Amino acid sequence: MIVAGCDVGALTAKAVVMENGGILGFEIIPVRPDAVLSATEVMDRLLRNLGLSYTDIDRCVSTGYGRSMIPFAQADVSEVSCHGRGAHWLMPSVRTIIDGGGQDFKVLSVDDKGLLKDFRMSGRCAAGTGRSLEIMAESLGVEISEIGPLSLRATSPATITKPCSVMAEIEIKRLVVEGVDAADIAAGITRSIAQHVMWMLYRFNVKKDIAVTGGIAKNIGVVKQLEEMLGIEFVELPADPQLIGAIGAAVFAADQLTSPRLLNPESHTGMKSGTNSRNLQ
Repeated sequence: MIVAGCDVGALTAKAVVMENGGILGFEIIPVRPDAVLSATEVMDRLLRNLGLSYTDIDRCVSTGYGRSMIPFAQADVSEVSCHGRGAHWLMPSVRTIIDGGGQDFKVLSVDDKGLLKDFRMSGRCAAGTGRSLEIMAESLGVEISEIGPLSLRATSPATITKPCSVMAEIEIKRLVVEGVDAADIAAGITRSIAQHVMWMLYRFNVKKDIAVTGGIAKNIGVVKQLEEMLGIEFVELPADPQLIGAIGAAVFAADQLTSPRLLNPESHTGMKSGTNSRNLQ
């Protein structure tokens, strides 16, 4: 049985192919001008690398913002469900997932089968998202990948007081002009991002084990800040954190082939498959 998952997000498109419970391969690309082009290109690349064709795929599930438009997918499932299922499939002890994406971040809980129990997501403001981190990195004059390691070298972390991404950008530029050490500013940036996540966790029933997925998981500075604020260590998932949604989609595809009742895994949450998650508050 060969299944696939395709996740078209705000900044990247991801595809995963699995066979009999194991991952055959994966691909990640920057998003293209539209969701269909993004999904088609990332899946074409992956299938070509694996020497497979679309007819070899027994079932494909799509997820992400453009999930309802993917022509080669037989079903679509929201990204919150897919991140939960993917994280749990990789590490069955996981019960809470913090997912930081390009345009929003979410916190979700799953049951002992990896099915979604509850979730919250950020609003329209970009504060705390991957795009916000990109803007702040540009203001500091470094690559986004440098922020995390740089922040760990701080001796006197700066304080970023503005919650708005645009205002934070101005504040960071002022700190640069004032000659504040880049490592200290980077630490202020990672702490600011972590604080936004903590606001989302307020009054959320956080249970261990906790995993971090999405691009935010690749920022060691933000992850360390969150661990310190929560007083715990996160479990490390044995896969690229940006692939978790696509992995979850592929796992759902396998589930649907063997258990038709899981054609709509979100029915128990009151969520409608195919609904844009931006409307699921």
